[in-house]
Amino acid sequence: MNHPQEASSALRARHDALVAVEPKLRIRDRAARLGVSEAELLAAGCGVQAVSLGTDLQAVFRELGSLGEVMALSRNDWCVHERHGAYTGIEADGGPMGIVLGPDIDLRLFFGAWRYVFAVTENERHSLQFFDKSGTAIHKVYRSADTDGAAWDALVARFASQAPVEVAPEAFAPSQDAAQPQDSAALRAHWLGLQDTHDFFAMLRKFKVTRVGALQSAGRDLAQAVPAGAVESMLQAAAQQALPIMCFVANRGIVQIHTGTVERLVRTGPWFNVLDPKFNLHLDTTAIASCWVVNKPTRDGWVTSLEAFAANGEMIVQFFGERKPGKAELPAWRALLQGLCSEPLAA
Repeated sequence: MNHPQEASSALRARHDALVAVEPKLRIRDRAARLGVSEAELLAAGCGVQAVSLGTDLQAVFRELGSLGEVMALSRNDWCVHERHGAYTGIEADGGPMGIVLGPDIDLRLFFGAWRYVFAVTENERHSLQFFDKSGTAIHKVYRSADTDGAAWDALVARFASQAPVEVAPEAFAPSQDAAQPQDSAALRAHWLGLQDTHDFFAMLRKFKVTRVGALQSAGRDLAQAVPAGAVESMLQAAAQQALPIMCFVANRGIVQIHTGTVERLVRTGPWFNVLDPKFNLHLDTTAIASCWVVNKPTRDGWVTSLEAFAANGEMIVQFFGERKPGKAELPAWRALLQGLCSEPLAA
């Protein structure tokens, strides 16, 4: 069995050989090519300077509010969500869940999946990067021209670990949820009794069914498949109407949310992009295997969302019209999503 230092040296050699052939690959893609996790590349110093910030990830996270304006990035395999702003309203008290409720950076945190954190310097760009137990990136925080540099350096100095971290990736257990509910009528009845959009996840757990399975069986007045191009056409319409939306991108450890209008939309090959000053979205539209308009009853009236899924059933991105609890859905948003559907939605 190789000594950890020897293993790191061997990984660096493989990494450098790959970079010599394909210098423009991003680190996530380099990790995939090499059959290792991104966190392993950082720990081995492959093309970056990386310092472990220890094992108390929530303690590090709580200090993000001291940094001032930064860029927060969360992504999954098919979609990248970037939001500029400050971390305010941080709640991370050591429990399994946390939240950031700021006007710019808005996050839901699921700390059970979190395992590693590094301060990273790559091509003179500084970031704080959080990873799950498989070594996959959960969340990255990038220093910007408006960041408090002294606070950043103090955070890194406070948590920097002198001992090298050993990344030992662990696979997540596969989902046991069924592709279809055992009782579609019971699921539909439960769906029709929802009082809050947040109750939807609990419904999926109750019926032990995948999200796509629930959408397929609920009835077309509650969930209606629409073409994959619906995301692009919706964003174009929202931009034309200056319609404020909410955009959710998630992975195992986080949900990152943007609320507001979108303006600059750019197609780059397979990627459809929002390139606004404070919000960037990069969506690989070729990965959209199914797309749905989803219709849920709440105590504030019906609420509709547009949801895109990958071939493996994982959600790529989700959109709502801007709203807060206690407020009805924006009529213009409702009309936009109904216009994507070939049949009427329940109302």
